[in-house]
Amino acid sequence: METKEKYIQNLISQGEHQKLDFKYEISDAMKMAKTFSSFANTDGGILLIGVKDNGKIKGIRTDEEYYMAESASNIYCNPEVPFTAEKWTVEGKTVLEIKIPSSELRPHYAKDRENIWQAYIRVKDENIIADPVLLKVWKMKKSPKGILIQYSRTEKHLMEYLSKHIEVSLSRFAFIARLTKHEAEDVLARLISFDIIEMQISPEKVTYRLTEKGLLEKEHH
Repeated sequence: METKEKYIQNLISQGEHQKLDFKYEISDAMKMAKTFSSFANTDGGILLIGVKDNGKIKGIRTDEEYYMAESASNIYCNPEVPFTAEKWTVEGKTVLEIKIPSSELRPHYAKDRENIWQAYIRVKDENIIADPVLLKVWKMKKSPKGILIQYSRTEKHLMEYLSKHIEVSLSRFAFIARLTKHEAEDVLARLISFDIIEMQISPEKVTYRLTEKGLLEKEHH
């Protein structure tokens, strides 16, 4: 069986990625809330507290780290982000493992220094602010009224464009369809909710492209 120490060392050997983050310490619960929000809003993940970015184990000295994690979840996240925590002894030092599951209650918002609540997502090893289109997708999927999809000239124009150009940005779509930014967001969110198009998210940009279902739909419209 894998020893407890080996378990943590194996995690560290992976390096930081979409579902794993290292923190030397938790000195700022508000800042930590961004990571809680991003993991809960994406695929979930593990935080290792007491580990430097380069993977070196420094350990934690008190229970203060756990209480700071509680504050990040309870005070600076809305809704609260559930998590579990466990202490491990590795190389004679204490590492706090925090597991955050992917949440069905998303979006979870985190409060910033200006008292603004922002939703974050995890992209590779970065926490980035959730795109407005993604927020609308989450809202639509939670709506008890359901979503009505209609193939107006705008939707058909978008699908035709994507069949030729592979992907499109929000600003480009709004321009070619002569829509306001908010109108374009609504159209994209509806089509994403029906799995007609999908988002391609990177820390640098967000674009949209047809799914396999979208390609089939285009042939029928």
